[in-house]
Amino acid sequence: MSTERPPRKSASGSRTGSRLAPHKSYAAKSKDPLRRPERRNASGNLIAPEGQKNFSNAKALPQHAIHLERLLPELLSFEQPADRVVSRYFRAEPQLGNRDRALIAESAFAILRRKNEFSQFASSGEGSQSRRLALLGLLSALSEGGLGSANRAESAIADLAHVLKTGEYEWLQRFATVDPTALNPLVRNNLPEWLWDAFGKYPGEESREELAKSLMHPALLDLRANTMKTNREELLAQMNALGGRYQAIPTPYAPDGVRIMGKPALQNTAGFKAGMFEVQDEGSQLLAYLLAPKRGEMVVDFCAGAGGKTLAIGALMRSTGRLYALDTSERRLANLKPRQARSGLSNVHPVWIDSENDTKIKRLAGKIDRVLVDAPCSGMGTLRRNPDLKWRQTPAGVLELNVKQMNILTSAARLLKPGGRLVYATCSLLPQENQGIAEAFLANHPEFEAVPAAEVLQPLFPKDKMPLGCSPNNPWWQLWPHIHGTDGFFGAVFQKKASAKALDPEKGEEKEIKVKNKKAPKELK
Repeated sequence: MSTERPPRKSASGSRTGSRLAPHKSYAAKSKDPLRRPERRNASGNLIAPEGQKNFSNAKALPQHAIHLERLLPELLSFEQPADRVVSRYFRAEPQLGNRDRALIAESAFAILRRKNEFSQFASSGEGSQSRRLALLGLLSALSEGGLGSANRAESAIADLAHVLKTGEYEWLQRFATVDPTALNPLVRNNLPEWLWDAFGKYPGEESREELAKSLMHPALLDLRANTMKTNREELLAQMNALGGRYQAIPTPYAPDGVRIMGKPALQNTAGFKAGMFEVQDEGSQLLAYLLAPKRGEMVVDFCAGAGGKTLAIGALMRSTGRLYALDTSERRLANLKPRQARSGLSNVHPVWIDSENDTKIKRLAGKIDRVLVDAPCSGMGTLRRNPDLKWRQTPAGVLELNVKQMNILTSAARLLKPGGRLVYATCSLLPQENQGIAEAFLANHPEFEAVPAAEVLQPLFPKDKMPLGCSPNNPWWQLWPHIHGTDGFFGAVFQKKASAKALDPEKGEEKEIKVKNKKAPKELK
């Protein structure tokens, strides 16, 4: 592995003319980047040709491959979440610019998405395997990740002209001609065996390959317009005014969603700083509508995390009532506070709890109108964004999660008053985490009944059309990446019967709930 430090000065990434047409590509302009007069450093990497001061016209530079080589060993150990590993690496390399970070990160995640496929091909060729994996990751990021000249392998290879050593150009060209159908299904679909088998049972043999293919592509960037400060039309105009290659379009289903075609750096925009929008997948946005909170109600987001769904719920409540954001992680709740400040919401109250049995929860028993349980899960529905999960998760780990999911759902159910609504949700595609938990909960809690998700979401869709993710055969809600273009989400809606009795958390006996909800309870601290 090379120990050469990358240059302190990052590439500007300025755009040149289109490279779609062969006669406009970098390779064509130089006739052959590997046969032209060239200069190389001690490691054999191409450096700036005579008379060229920098690589400002290149899409990928030698230092990008070097950084990837350094990053990969820890990334592929799967000891920690990939996003945490990448973030820590970038903190240690402050000289990297936004575009450098975007290309390195997208390349790293491309390697995780297609690990089986890339590893098999990287067993051939010259140089270290880390080097070969880095090149394949860069090729994927430039051709599929929206960071190159065009969504074509030949254009991406041209964008790598300054990175490639002798022989690597032809090696990448061979990769671009590999017939996927000739590969083993586990290699072709880049899944561990246990997950490939699970997808064969659900959704089934006919569609699992389509699902697997959809999970190998990076997810598009979705925004939720903060209706406390703007609307979707204004946000669309604002995003399209950014210029460059970016285009903003409405999401097809979520009424406040905006989809960005491209990878702009939004954290520095005036709209982000003013709280005009939040980055949130369209499926996650729809989950707030499944809870359907009303103004003035008392609502609990039981597993709030960093608060993406909390803020969406608060906007639907128009900052009225009281919205508790509960979580066992103080770090995640701390991340919610600046987001809440930008959002302009005043009804959100973050509360740290030590477990689902915290005494703070007991104080709210029988007083809450609606509860969302976005339960900890395997995350198999988010593999487009978190591809390391499929390599880090195991069947035994899923079984452990099932116990936790049921415990959390049972505890959350105690909060509801008669007639209150409980929504159980995951970002998983596995039935044992989804309908399996929902059905077991109903069997053990006769005081609750299932509410068809289609009935709840119908106002968002034409009356003669089944709402997205709903079925006439069951009451559940399920979104699929290969069908709906969203992350994979599951949702189950329960309602506590009006005549239900609740368990007194202190005495352990049943009693009729009589709640006056005109006044909000004291702040939970």
